[in-house]
Amino acid sequence: MVDSAWPGEQLIVAAQRGEVGAISALVSGSHPNVQRFARSLCATPEDAEDAAQEALIILYRKIGMLRASGALASWMFRIVRNECLRRARSRVRDRPPVPDTAVESAEAEALRRLEADRVAAAVAALPLDQRRVLIMRDVQGHSGRTVADALGLSTAAMKSRLHRARAAVQHALGATPDSTPGGQR
Repeated sequence: MVDSAWPGEQLIVAAQRGEVGAISALVSGSHPNVQRFARSLCATPEDAEDAAQEALIILYRKIGMLRASGALASWMFRIVRNECLRRARSRVRDRPPVPDTAVESAEAEALRRLEADRVAAAVAALPLDQRRVLIMRDVQGHSGRTVADALGLSTAAMKSRLHRARAAVQHALGATPDSTPGGQR
């Protein structure tokens, strides 16, 4: 399995201070995770590669704007998500006009985008410990044991944080845990 750990806090702080070597190491260390985000969010492999490169350029240029060094993963996820959305919108603008019969699916797409923004906002509002577990488990798709080991937690503590994070996101979206098919995940 590819190492999916984000660069450490010391490296991030050094990059924020403008140390060129630290910035370079931060960008190269973030690349695998950024690519994974982009592949899961973008419509095409080409868009994913372009979005990942653009996100890394933004990281290089704006690392000093990152407020908390522990928020690198969520910051990069938002950058990649926004870049994928921008690319999808430009694809839509570049297409020939769609016949009137497709209006319903355009509305459905707009609703899906709004829902994605609501989910992203709910995840961003989580406490850092819950957000890390949720992103690693549900977004990046790591196993529970891998997430627990990476964060220095017991499996039970990781499951507890994941449950609280999922419940908080569901609550923020106005759903109850039992309203999902099957009751729980």
